[in-house]
Amino acid sequence: MKNEEKNARAEISPAADITAAPALKTAALTKRFRGFCLDGVSLTLPRGCTLGLIGENGAGKTTFIKTVLGIINADGGTVKLFGRDTKDDFELTKQDVGVVLDTVGLPGGINARQFGSILKDSYKNWDGELFCSYLERFSLPPKKKYSAYSRGMKMKLGIAAALSHDAKLLILDEATSGLDPVARDEVTDILFDFTKDGERSVLISSHIVSDLEKVCDYIAFLHGGRLLLSDEKDRLLERFATLHCDDKTLASLPEGCVISKRRTDYGVTALVERRLLPAGCEVSACSVEDIFVGMIKGERKEISN
Repeated sequence: MKNEEKNARAEISPAADITAAPALKTAALTKRFRGFCLDGVSLTLPRGCTLGLIGENGAGKTTFIKTVLGIINADGGTVKLFGRDTKDDFELTKQDVGVVLDTVGLPGGINARQFGSILKDSYKNWDGELFCSYLERFSLPPKKKYSAYSRGMKMKLGIAAALSHDAKLLILDEATSGLDPVARDEVTDILFDFTKDGERSVLISSHIVSDLEKVCDYIAFLHGGRLLLSDEKDRLLERFATLHCDDKTLASLPEGCVISKRRTDYGVTALVERRLLPAGCEVSACSVEDIFVGMIKGERKEISN
């Protein structure tokens, strides 16, 4: 789907029509632990789009997802799924959400076929034939015990289940981390197909940033429990760039232009904001990973200063 169409849909007022409400909207979502705080995270995921949640280990990705799902009780803020406040209507809403956490957490003695039977009684729209087709597609033996599955097979089983009850929103927490490159690419294709109708959406966290760059329409950066940045992927790639220069050129750049820098034997490589660059500066495109790493380095430098 074209970005223009997605943007137009995102601008429709959720109050006007419940079908136009974002798939997910959090406002000042907060959760405090000893030594860590998810600090007022506000995110919006429009319908028909995929949002990638990026952050180092301990940044708060899993805490955010578990708080959205009600697994962890929030200390502040709100969560709305499809325009409904989850505090008021979570039992109804959960039927429309497919979830794959970083650990699927099934009893080791059951097999995939038995897992499907359990889920049949949990979801009103459970599609057993579709589930079996995903088992075959992912080469998952239906009678093999869960305890004998590899980590990658366990994650595939979770993905198969999440895709088999007509979910309108998939929430995947590091769901591709145990998969080989071929399987990750296959999951990427599945996510593209899942959102192509313009109504179904995906929230996915991963430390494999290249996977998110392939599939995501929106990117959100978490660091130390805080949301550093959230925007459309294409806008981020237009906003930032890589500049190769010498120290003299670097020193002449306006304040705020340089996000982070790295010196090498060949000069300086800097992550910069294009709009603040003086005319005539030649830059090269950067990746989402370049932006994320650069912002974290810049953040750490500010803290140390």
